[in-house]
Amino acid sequence: MAADHPLVRLETLALIAVGGFAGSNLRLFAMELFADVPSIVLVNAVGSTVLGFLVYEAEYTDHIGSRTRTVFATGFLSSLTTYSTFALQTAFAAGPLAIGGIVVANYGLGFAGVLMGRALARRLETPQPTGGETA
Repeated sequence: MAADHPLVRLETLALIAVGGFAGSNLRLFAMELFADVPSIVLVNAVGSTVLGFLVYEAEYTDHIGSRTRTVFATGFLSSLTTYSTFALQTAFAAGPLAIGGIVVANYGLGFAGVLMGRALARRLETPQPTGGETA
């Protein structure tokens, strides 16, 4: 079937919906387990780590298929992570120290998560022969 066929588009939407349903429910579960700010920092950091892994895995080894990547990156992770709640928590924070803490925690752990995801993906990379002598 051609990529622009309506059934292919419908399948893509269904994959995103399934991933989105799971991601948003996991975020709700995290918000019930932890306080508001720590739960959002947690889901944003975990989401950044997994997204970093998926992006770099595609670059280094490309073992994960495009459908799986669609479910997780576009569906699951986009519903798990939340910039809007992070922005609201920052806007309603008690003072400058709380604002700084929320911003640094979300961005700092998010960037660290991407780097950690990249490091994990690099571990999957198969070393390529360099053409030297062989034993």
